Amino acid sequence: MAPAARRTASSRTRTISLTDSPTPYRDAFARLDPARRLRALTGVDEDLLARVGYERSRYTALGGVVLGTSVIAAFSMWNFATEALGRVSLLAVIPTVIWMLFILNLDRWLVTPQPNARRRVGPLLLRLLIALVLGAVVAEPLVLRIFATAVEERVTGERIADLDRLRGNLLRCNPVPSATQTSSPAGCGRYVLSFGATPGGQSDELATLRTESDALQKRVDRDNDTLDTLGNEVRNECRRLIRIASTGLYSRTSECLRLRAKEKDYRTTHRTGENERRLAAMHGRIAAMEGRLTTSRGTFLKARAAGIERRLAKERAKQKEIGVLERMGALDGLAGKNTVLFAGIWLVRALFVLLDALPVLVKFLSGESAYDRMLTSESNSAVKIHGEQVRLTERRAMADIEIAQEAIEQEVRRSRAESEAAHRELVATVNIRLRKAVNGLEQELRNASGV
Repeated sequence: MAPAARRTASSRTRTISLTDSPTPYRDAFARLDPARRLRALTGVDEDLLARVGYERSRYTALGGVVLGTSVIAAFSMWNFATEALGRVSLLAVIPTVIWMLFILNLDRWLVTPQPNARRRVGPLLLRLLIALVLGAVVAEPLVLRIFATAVEERVTGERIADLDRLRGNLLRCNPVPSATQTSSPAGCGRYVLSFGATPGGQSDELATLRTESDALQKRVDRDNDTLDTLGNEVRNECRRLIRIASTGLYSRTSECLRLRAKEKDYRTTHRTGENERRLAAMHGRIAAMEGRLTTSRGTFLKARAAGIERRLAKERAKQKEIGVLERMGALDGLAGKNTVLFAGIWLVRALFVLLDALPVLVKFLSGESAYDRMLTSESNSAVKIHGEQVRLTERRAMADIEIAQEAIEQEVRRSRAESEAAHRELVATVNIRLRKAVNGLEQELRNASGV
């Protein structure tokens, strides 16, 4: 082979070996693969999935659905947090990130392939129920955001109506006092304002003075009418003159003189002049008191207006921002009055609930895949292998226990034999010593007898 051909073949061999053999660079690239990252959100085993590579696209798409659901949940939490805080703040990022990670991990747990899943209906229904409830929770802030304009208009109108009702109750429960003792209308316990001074006493005095003035006015009018009648009679009678026969002069009639005396007597007995002076004085006092009362009422009205404005300002301070519960109540109120809006709200809610439950629906409504069957087979095989390993371990442990028991029993038998042998040796030694002692004693007795 020519050197050029050998170099070409060797370079091709090196290229193939670099391409086919795993390297740290290829492992790092595989870990950074976006599709692999998406599949990680479904909880699949890449080594097992590699055996059915044609299903990778399916789990990649499912991972995208899980990621999209978590992004929608994060947007929902962002809206909820900003509405709760009343403004856009960086503090809203904290619950948004936490909620996104929670939904991401929860959806990952819901769609993670489980062995023998088709045989267990209970866990499937439980997962679907969790997904639907979670979707309802996530959907509500998004629905509030979509209908934010109508909700804010309704809340603003309700707040204005509440302020108007409060103003009306404050005006009704704090009328201008017309007497010293005044009683508040019914249901005014928390609407009564406190004032330093009220025109009630002056009103009472003015009312009394007006009553007395009206009574005196009637009396004066009655006396004046009587005097007018008497005056007319005097004038009519005094127009006539009679001629005195003795003197030939003309003079008033005696009836004229009598009527004049009667008129004078009436003025004296009924004190018409004094009554008129008293009435004029009363009118002067009434005019003065009315002026003071008008000033006092003006002061009272200003104090009442200031007190009402303070209460309204305090109520407005409580209505700084529109809360979440207030928005939800306003949205329900709008839905109850408009059938089209009611249908639109629930369609939007159903849409977001469906979107949030989509990972579980896609997973469990797409049918059992080859990966699921392989996972079930491997799981069952692993269970069997584990059972055999447990039984083998149990047998080994029982064998070790039996061997240990046999060794202990042998040790006991050996110790017992050694103990018996030692006892026999001791008995023999004692017997030998005894015989030696007896023999020695016999010898001494013989020696003593021979002597």
